[in-house]
Amino acid sequence: MNATAKSTDPQAVRVSGPLAIEATGLVKQFNGITAVGGVDLAVPEGAIYGILGPNGAGKTTTIRMLLGIIEPDAGVRRIFGHERPHDVARMIGYLPEERGLYPSMKAYEAIGFMGSLRGLPQAEGRRRGRAMMEEYGLGEAVDKQIRQLSKGMAQTVQLLGTLVHRPRLVVLDEPFSGLDAINQGKLEVMIRDLAARGTTVIFSTHVIAHAERLCEGVAIIAGGRVPYAGSVDEARDRIPAQVRLETRAQDGSWRGALPADAKHDQKRESGGTTTGYLWTFSLPETGIEPLLRALIEGEAGIQSLSIERAGLHDAFVHIAGEAAAAALDEPNTLEAAR
Repeated sequence: MNATAKSTDPQAVRVSGPLAIEATGLVKQFNGITAVGGVDLAVPEGAIYGILGPNGAGKTTTIRMLLGIIEPDAGVRRIFGHERPHDVARMIGYLPEERGLYPSMKAYEAIGFMGSLRGLPQAEGRRRGRAMMEEYGLGEAVDKQIRQLSKGMAQTVQLLGTLVHRPRLVVLDEPFSGLDAINQGKLEVMIRDLAARGTTVIFSTHVIAHAERLCEGVAIIAGGRVPYAGSVDEARDRIPAQVRLETRAQDGSWRGALPADAKHDQKRESGGTTTGYLWTFSLPETGIEPLLRALIEGEAGIQSLSIERAGLHDAFVHIAGEAAAAALDEPNTLEAAR
């Protein structure tokens, strides 16, 4: 990657309330190549926040700079107001994308061991590990060795080890990678539970559906820069909502009220008889009410009308471009920005 552009989007800094994470102008180069070129982030406390972008975009490098695993070449980051992430390490739970557990450890022991790395007494960590596995439906696997667990169970154990010391901030790097649909659903429930308890959750992903379902805010990252950081709703609102209209009439005085981008097609029965006309267009800036009035007064014969907001995928394409959106569908691409 060789992008050096810095985020100028006002959403990157326009956040009210206390912040769990704040970053300004983070830059990181490897061997003269810019992996991250000026990232700004502001994550409110208690939020579920997504870093969304294709593999190789710089997500992992950004996370590692935020957590102090690697130092930025430029820029400032703060976690709960501290510029040195290691000062608040015990408040943080981090699940890296590269996961690994000691295969001979029992599941509850592995959770306790991970807690001990964050200052939790091992006996207490093991006790909590047993309780957490029971809570999340893994009670039958408590005493099994890691090597005896399915991949999904092992990943869940590692996630529980990330949470066992009850951190205020949980950072998950591609947490859904490698999980089947059932375990992905369980993880989504777990993330929502954490946020309901006041924990801040930030996760990276290249799967838009997870971010759209879970996140209040997102940072879209592509080519090492962040062209957008803000709420999911505001990202979607960058594209006008689309109106789908079906009328009995094809023409009339009401046609002049339709926006210039209106397109139409005929609706036909199986026998070929025209039964109506389908129109699609952007929601007018004046709203739907003046158009409805014109349709009714002009006797358009409204058979149906719906307003559809843009999805986060459409917003991603609009903000980051077609190439970045296409790369989202290539999960096996090697992450260059590490």
